Amino acid sequence: MRNHCIGPAVLCGLLLLVPTVKVAAEPPTEEQVRFFETKIRPVFASHCYRCHGDERQRAGLRLDSHEAILAGGESGVILVPGKPEESRLIAAVRHMDGAPQMPPNDRLSDRQIADLTAWVAMGAPYPDAEAASAANASFWSFQPPSDPAVPAVKNTAWPRTALDHFILAELEAAGLEPAPPADKRTLIRRVTFDLTGLPPTREEIAAFLADESPEAFAKVVDRLLGSPHYGERWGRHWLDVARYADSNGLDENVAHGNAWRYRDYVVSAFNKDKPYDRFLLEQIAGDLLPAEDQATRHEQLIATGFLVLGPKVLAEPDERKMEMDIVDEQLDTFGRAVLGLTLGCARCHDHKFDPIATADYYALAGIFKSTRSMETFKKVARWHENSIATEEDLARKAAHDARVAEHKRVIQAVVDRANEALKATLGPDAKLPEKPESKYPAETQAELKKLRDELKEIEKEAPEMPTAMGVTEGEVTNVAIHIRGDHLTLGNVVPRGVPKVLAGSNAPRFADEMSGRLALAEWLVRPDHPLTARVMVNRIWRWHFGEGLTRSPDNFGRLGEPPQNQALLDWLSHRFIEQGWSIKKMHRMILLSSTYQMSSHYNPKAAATDPENRLRWRADIRRLEAEAIRDSLLAVAGTLDLTMGGAVLPVKNRAYLFDHTSKDVTKYDNTRRSIYQPIVRNNLYDVFQLFDFADPSVLNGNRATTTVAPQALFMMNSDIVAEASDRFATRLLAREDLDDAGRIALAFEEAYGRPVREEEIARSRRHLDQVSAALSESEPDSTRRNLAAWSSLCQTILAANEFIYVR
Repeated sequence: MRNHCIGPAVLCGLLLLVPTVKVAAEPPTEEQVRFFETKIRPVFASHCYRCHGDERQRAGLRLDSHEAILAGGESGVILVPGKPEESRLIAAVRHMDGAPQMPPNDRLSDRQIADLTAWVAMGAPYPDAEAASAANASFWSFQPPSDPAVPAVKNTAWPRTALDHFILAELEAAGLEPAPPADKRTLIRRVTFDLTGLPPTREEIAAFLADESPEAFAKVVDRLLGSPHYGERWGRHWLDVARYADSNGLDENVAHGNAWRYRDYVVSAFNKDKPYDRFLLEQIAGDLLPAEDQATRHEQLIATGFLVLGPKVLAEPDERKMEMDIVDEQLDTFGRAVLGLTLGCARCHDHKFDPIATADYYALAGIFKSTRSMETFKKVARWHENSIATEEDLARKAAHDARVAEHKRVIQAVVDRANEALKATLGPDAKLPEKPESKYPAETQAELKKLRDELKEIEKEAPEMPTAMGVTEGEVTNVAIHIRGDHLTLGNVVPRGVPKVLAGSNAPRFADEMSGRLALAEWLVRPDHPLTARVMVNRIWRWHFGEGLTRSPDNFGRLGEPPQNQALLDWLSHRFIEQGWSIKKMHRMILLSSTYQMSSHYNPKAAATDPENRLRWRADIRRLEAEAIRDSLLAVAGTLDLTMGGAVLPVKNRAYLFDHTSKDVTKYDNTRRSIYQPIVRNNLYDVFQLFDFADPSVLNGNRATTTVAPQALFMMNSDIVAEASDRFATRLLAREDLDDAGRIALAFEEAYGRPVREEEIARSRRHLDQVSAALSESEPDSTRRNLAAWSSLCQTILAANEFIYVR
């Protein structure tokens, strides 16, 4: 349909008797701008601009500016703002009798026609380019964060930290009060899941309850931040942002056999509290950073896996297209992960909402195109991997290579001797036959076969040199603008650079001999950068509270949501940088606040004023994520394997993840933590899918939380819950020092982190009696019948909402 256009004859019929109209003076509203950019401009771009845009104007008509649309073409105007029934444009797209048809050979969809009609009815609002550019440039997220003063509050007794003043000031302005503090059992369960993704043990709960010092909760926070399980929990959050997966997905679902090294790097980085600025530097340009030793060098190479983890169409026959598609995926991921901007929208045209020009996109694209991400683009293409072999690895390989060479020398010596003997037999002037081995004696043949069989075995023993997905420098190049994103239609070449709206007066300089990744990374972590600290602080807040201060953590542009409390976001961003970009210090600042330690107490007045809890007048009740649900089941069952790190796939690097019947060969029947389960694109673990795991093919810093019937059915019928219930029951029955009431009390405390109530003990006993009675005929063995009854009770406890929700 892109080739369809409005010809002169069509225009003549379109534009009769329609008066000239003037451009409306009233600027469009934000909602009207959004409607135009998402509903109207895409229709024009797809169906009209080829013949009626900046490069070509059939019959003198342009449709790529407001003035041009209202002016019409050679035969007059085509649109009357506010009056779709009088606009010949609408008659044409409707293919009405007596009106020319537009597009001439292919009707728009009903939805597109309805949108165009609605647009004309609302006055045909069209964003003014210069005004929009000025507004965008002054948009809140493109300005460096201010450092606001801590606001004064009336209730001076409530704040524990400066952070609380910002929250309380907004609550008081709305006439609201914060909820009372959470009780200690609620608080330790909340913070333990928050920081480690695991339930607190009975011993940990008892210790916190017994500690009456003012620093009791701070001690818990420090203990959890020092736990190795902290890195597993918070590293998993970042893996959502990094679109981590153990396979490629798309057309060739081959194994990312070494992706686990990047996963373990992320877990280690969080556990070590690697400063966030350094964390970014290593992921974008780790191969270009100096290293004090080999281990550090390897760690930095592994970090660059961030850039190559994305899915790729590895069988794309057009190699140039494949390369630019990979650059686009990297650029889009980088933009949303680090800057909170949808840079990928500018591949085909200037960004329709944010001040990101197509030239800005290709300035950044040059940096990534100058980076070697692929070994080859020939299908099936291969991504690049960096060697991380140690001196011991290299020595082992050298020894093996020497052994192979020596064995080959022995074989060649036997062949040489046999040839000399053969020549002596044939005579001094005779030449060796074309295949001399066919004339060798049987014993020589046997000796050679034995030696060659031994060589094959030796070659099989070759040590595999460790490698890691990552990037290195490529051929440095600047990229031409791809007209409408088409790599076959090129415009002006754009020097490598960063978006002008963010560059400021001190834009980074890009050396001719380098890709520019290091300069880009160093620019990102400048203290005055308007986005880097804000985006990460907002992510930390979101992962603590369930939603960010800006509720669109991956989009800080005009289509994203503005922050509910920008003063707090900016204040926290300044503290983040001042405290050395320490994520753990930011945790402490948030967790030790009265804001975090509030209860989920319901307040009807606050609920009526702020039903979405945007002002944070209480703690939200939150469901555990997929990983925490599975890990909790294994924890109460007593089967959770806490081994950290390592490879997880049963297939080799670059091997296919399924056979030709599409039967998946990955296994999820182990009891290791969920972060160590294979993440296979095209075939995600069903437990993860059911509980809203992030799509591993795209960046996602804001997982959804759905409530659907299959989730309840999973807790009642799945094998993993049934097995956990059996194991849980076995553990309880093994406690011979407890009677049934004691075992029930233990079950409730381990599952929910609270004491059992008397009525719950009574109901549980009735449940045990009823199940045992129901099984009396089918199961005569009293021991097995008792285990089945307890297993049923345990499953009832685990299937309750209280197990998978945190207050």
